[in-house]
Amino acid sequence: MSQIQKSPQPPTGQSPEPVPPSGAAPHGKAAGAAWRGDLSASAVIFLLSVPLSLGIALATGAPLQSGLVASAVGGIVAGLLGGAPLQVTGAATGLLVVTADLVQRYGWRATCLITVLAGLAQLALGALRVARAALAVSPAIVHGMLAGIGVTIAVGQLHVVLGGRPDSSAVENAAALPGQLAHPHTTALLIGAVTVAVLAGWPRLPGRAGRRARLLPAPLAAVLATTAVSAGTAVPRVELPSWRLPEPPVLPDASLAALAAAVLTVTLVASMESLLSAVAVDRLAAERPGTPPGRPQLNRELAGQGLANVVSGLLGGLPVSGGAIRGSANVRAGAATRRATVLHGVWVLLCAGLLAGVLELIPLAALAALVMVVGVRMVSFVHLRHVQRHREFPVYAATSAAVVLFGVLPGVLTGIAVGIFLALRRLTHTRIQVTEESGRHRVRVSGQLTFLAVPRLTRGLAQVPPGADAVVELCGSFMDHAAYEALQSWATTHRAAGGSVALGGRSGRPLAEPVSAHSCRPWTPWRNHHCTRPAADHTDAHPSGGQLLGGVSAFQRHTAPLVREELARLAREGQRPTQLFLTCADSRLVTSMITSSGPGDLFTVRNVGNLMPPPGSDASCDSVAAAVEYAVEVLRVESITVCGHSGCGAMAALLDAAGTPPPSDEATPLARWLRHGHPSLARMARIGRLGRGEVAFVERPVADDHERLALVNVRQQLDHLRAHPCVARRMAEGTLTLHGMYFHVAEAQAYLLDERSGRFRAVRADVPAVGV
Repeated sequence: MSQIQKSPQPPTGQSPEPVPPSGAAPHGKAAGAAWRGDLSASAVIFLLSVPLSLGIALATGAPLQSGLVASAVGGIVAGLLGGAPLQVTGAATGLLVVTADLVQRYGWRATCLITVLAGLAQLALGALRVARAALAVSPAIVHGMLAGIGVTIAVGQLHVVLGGRPDSSAVENAAALPGQLAHPHTTALLIGAVTVAVLAGWPRLPGRAGRRARLLPAPLAAVLATTAVSAGTAVPRVELPSWRLPEPPVLPDASLAALAAAVLTVTLVASMESLLSAVAVDRLAAERPGTPPGRPQLNRELAGQGLANVVSGLLGGLPVSGGAIRGSANVRAGAATRRATVLHGVWVLLCAGLLAGVLELIPLAALAALVMVVGVRMVSFVHLRHVQRHREFPVYAATSAAVVLFGVLPGVLTGIAVGIFLALRRLTHTRIQVTEESGRHRVRVSGQLTFLAVPRLTRGLAQVPPGADAVVELCGSFMDHAAYEALQSWATTHRAAGGSVALGGRSGRPLAEPVSAHSCRPWTPWRNHHCTRPAADHTDAHPSGGQLLGGVSAFQRHTAPLVREELARLAREGQRPTQLFLTCADSRLVTSMITSSGPGDLFTVRNVGNLMPPPGSDASCDSVAAAVEYAVEVLRVESITVCGHSGCGAMAALLDAAGTPPPSDEATPLARWLRHGHPSLARMARIGRLGRGEVAFVERPVADDHERLALVNVRQQLDHLRAHPCVARRMAEGTLTLHGMYFHVAEAQAYLLDERSGRFRAVRADVPAVGV
């Protein structure tokens, strides 16, 4: 709603505390809070890292203490020297398959030397400042590599859960699985089942007791439960050798080419996993209120990872890398500085020296089940959906299959080869259609016109009869010299035979017309358009809708040719949006503009005041609830965003009506609808009376009561959403998230809600928001 009925009041909000610049040390109360957050987070990731590092060591066939060494070294060395302060480094999950193969092929001491050499290679790459270039690898290749590794891990560790031993390759493990399933080890299978059940159910524990229990990481809870269940049973358990000076690494008995391939594989996988994790953890941390601005120093992070691998290899530890699992747990636990990851390394070191007897009570089947679940979760269906939407599934599938069948490095190279092939195919794929319309022949060329397409082009042009009128539409963005010469030669010959030729770009515009001649964008207001002014005959026929009809006509001329192929795909496949966007019906709020979204991206619900009636409201309000149910249950959206805005007429009407009796049954439909905003009005009154839980901006004060009510209304409608059963169930499953947003129209600035603090933070242009 665009109506504003009151003049702005003086600002009443309080200015937020200044945020120290990136790298600056907090002082006073902020320093104490940072220390408490780091200490708490270090304990959480320590409890997460110990069972995970032991499980990775078990799965690779390395000494179990090597996992603890990797976690301690990764936490202390990479934590102190890396360029991503909140990243947590430890035993590399993505290198599990590679390390297992190296241990089996060359032995443990030779694997340690390969780890050292890979660390030196990472140091060199960091010095050459190539870390940012590593992120240019297609996400389909990266996620395909991780999925292939995850499948290999899961199939191999399933043998251990069933009481057997894994073979050297995923194919052999899969072939031997039916026989293993026919004769499982009952006790080991029970331990594995308990581990999987706790890992799956721990995040879903209900109630206040469940929230308190979830402070304990799920892997530690699973290991504790299975240790208790297996007490008194004769099952293989952790065996830590007595600590002694590590033996020096030795050269593997392999050719120079084989050694170089092994080092390259470890370097590639560890570096990619660390850099991608650093970026993901930084984006997650940027969502928290009070986080200092700054981006990870990727070259420094790569060098820090390299030094950590050198030290880990020399001390007999596994290869290390940054991990998204540990890093995200660190951020969510409240870490403020790099102290958290360094302290976690110190706790792992103390645990290995003082609690070895306790660790030896853990059954090996529990660790195998833990690593198996980690492998399964590396096959992300969310990433698979994104890859499919971007038409890169062949790259993903080829990479995954090659990793499973041949190994990590061949798999990555296969993915790169398939990606290059698809890029070349898209570049050279040209479709030529010849149609006849009212005696005129139209030749439509879709795709890029290169020398490879010249034979098809000449065959298509030959279908135009001599002397006919012809229009050639070029819908691609590139035409090389060979295609240009072929087209011009045919046009000259056709005109000489008495025919006419009109050569044009998209929609038949002449090629001589500059590309920038049409400067209007789809969201430019009508009053600023020159190309949407309706023709006189259209205005006469439709006097009230002439401007609308002119806009539709401009769409058909300029935009339809650009989106026709994409809309045709959506028509075939159906809509599959990932986001539900609930916002106001205000004409100034253009959702596709402020979200940079296109067809098929958003399922949008708009109403007066962006209201979400709670369950049990008047049946006449079922429209919004029905749209939400359809989006959540049928379309399976992954998030719902409630977006309020400045200058909302609905909020102004609610404030004007405050203190008056509720509307009677004879009230207008608008007044009856606005009754659903009364809880927001009452909530703001409670905030003012009690002086607690006030919504605010991080960067500036709240301007007036109109803006304050709009912010409170966003929070209130989120609460109404949570009360709907379908939303509550999906949130409990962890498959749906809710977000609050506020858009200031005059500033063209979006703000995101942090519900823990109740504060709205401006979305910066240089840091994309995650999860919305």
